[in-house]
Amino acid sequence: MFHGSMVALITPMHHDGRIDEPALERFIEWQIEQGTDGLVPVGTTGESPTLSHEEHKRVVELTVRVARKRVPVIAGAGSNATAEAVGLARHAQAVGADGVLVVTPYYNKPTQDGLVLHYTAIADAIDIPLIIYNIPSRSVIDMSVATMAKLAHHRNIAGVKDATANLTRPLHTTATCGADFCQLSGEDHTALAYLAAGGHGCISVTANIAPKLCAEMHQAWRRGDVAGAMAIQARLLELHDAMFFETNPAPAKFAASLLGFGTEHCRLPLAPLTEAARARMRDALASVGISLPAKT
Repeated sequence: MFHGSMVALITPMHHDGRIDEPALERFIEWQIEQGTDGLVPVGTTGESPTLSHEEHKRVVELTVRVARKRVPVIAGAGSNATAEAVGLARHAQAVGADGVLVVTPYYNKPTQDGLVLHYTAIADAIDIPLIIYNIPSRSVIDMSVATMAKLAHHRNIAGVKDATANLTRPLHTTATCGADFCQLSGEDHTALAYLAAGGHGCISVTANIAPKLCAEMHQAWRRGDVAGAMAIQARLLELHDAMFFETNPAPAKFAASLLGFGTEHCRLPLAPLTEAARARMRDALASVGISLPAKT
């Protein structure tokens, strides 16, 4: 199943807000070359809340086409309307995605029973793995471990992206859902600790900018080099901090623009980075040892 360093892809844009398809294609190629284990388009970091349905589908199609099965593609397919999520999930399957990432329904505030019904309806409609995305800080709803255990019995519900930063969760999830239930961290700062608690990988924001280091950290962990993995995590700390100094994905897109992948443009209501955030990101890139093109 899915493992290692998976990137929560940004969606590069032109200054006028149009999706920059050539930049996205170059970015995906670079990610694969740098060792990224999987691609996750049109999630929160990909600005899915402000993409039209047509744009959302186009980004998934491009990602699948460029990836060419070299690494898995887990396409964002979440919505707070179950029927809409079903449609996005079916489209992802139709164009060749290897799985879908489905966020807990935001704003509606369903009960735990409502979550079971929502995810079951989506999983029943497809034949590829579904990863639950549990991120209470953005969706308000927190799926309980008991609810996840009920859903883990479904043939197509394969795992969770856990963005709670609660390191007891993977322990309890393994105990109730089984060791084969795929657990992916959604929080860069605790990614290594999550692996130690039973996780299988991380869907990372920082991997947009430091894909090689993020991949090497997971590789070190898998071969038993705990000290090496810890050294990389420590090296990435300042960059993790800068990535979330202001609302994601604005810092990531600014850093990507410095590396030559599109502009820093984010769609409203996300604001451009403050000068303090820009300076912090530049310092963080330098601290990690990421060289910028001469023109910047």
